[in-house]
Amino acid sequence: MSTIERGRTLVGTTPRTSVARTSEANTVATPAVQPTAQRTGAVVDGFDSAKTTNTVAAAQVFTAPAGSKDKVYDGKLVGAGGQTFEPGTPLSDIPAFTPKNNPNATATLIYTNGMRTEKDKQARELQALADETGVRTIGVHNSTEGTVGDLLQAVKDKLGKGTNPAVDTLADAVYGELKAGRDVHLVGYSQGGLITSRALSDVARRLRIEDGMSPEQVQQTMSKLNVETFAAAACTYPDGPNYVHYINNRDAVPTLFGLGGKGWSPADMLRHAGKDAKVHYFSEDTVFSGAHSLVDTYLNHRVPFEQARAGEF
Repeated sequence: MSTIERGRTLVGTTPRTSVARTSEANTVATPAVQPTAQRTGAVVDGFDSAKTTNTVAAAQVFTAPAGSKDKVYDGKLVGAGGQTFEPGTPLSDIPAFTPKNNPNATATLIYTNGMRTEKDKQARELQALADETGVRTIGVHNSTEGTVGDLLQAVKDKLGKGTNPAVDTLADAVYGELKAGRDVHLVGYSQGGLITSRALSDVARRLRIEDGMSPEQVQQTMSKLNVETFAAAACTYPDGPNYVHYINNRDAVPTLFGLGGKGWSPADMLRHAGKDAKVHYFSEDTVFSGAHSLVDTYLNHRVPFEQARAGEF
């Protein structure tokens, strides 16, 4: 069975170990990984309905050395309270942010953040998403190295080049859930939408090459994915998932680097929102007054996913 040469780290048939990931990112301090005690009161989420609160396996909590920069959290999974977990930790073992208006929610979404976002800011966004959507949220952390570093990484993501731990973590998680036959709800914001696009393309190639699926079978398998993007910097998405894209016409990120603004332009020939995608355009604020803000602008225009898929915004 062949692996997929992607011009960067390979995605294997199973999620890579934390040791492998750490060796790739040798510019950060070695983390201390500590197993948590068995959580007997955990809420069962939508990822693994077979688990019970008495059989939750010990999750691998990631503890960063004192004074570490945000880079040390790159590609880590983020749970309630800003706790971080090693990639490959079963999603059902991660304590999620719960919505204030629905503390007994069982469905869970995975959120990947944008540029210039430290882990604690992503945690605040995860809580805002939980409150807005009414479902539990966990994160894949896209760490920041400052504006210049983040821009360089985004350029590589656009070209599909180089290693991005957040891409690897998200691709591994989605692939594992699909192979287990479970539905997955993804949300990507700004560069996080670009990371989501790249991870989904990796999953599609993996299903086709490693699992021998036809293009039609890949699309059918990936139809278990619900994907929402806000202000995403990606201009192409693989067919199969159920997509809803939100674009502020006054936001330069999605209009220049993503799917573009409302109305046709020659650049649309190079763009693909995904088969049967729903794209919601709106106009609010300016680039100088919050047009790109997830919490203050984009979430104000979000509607329930099924309603959005019906085109009812």
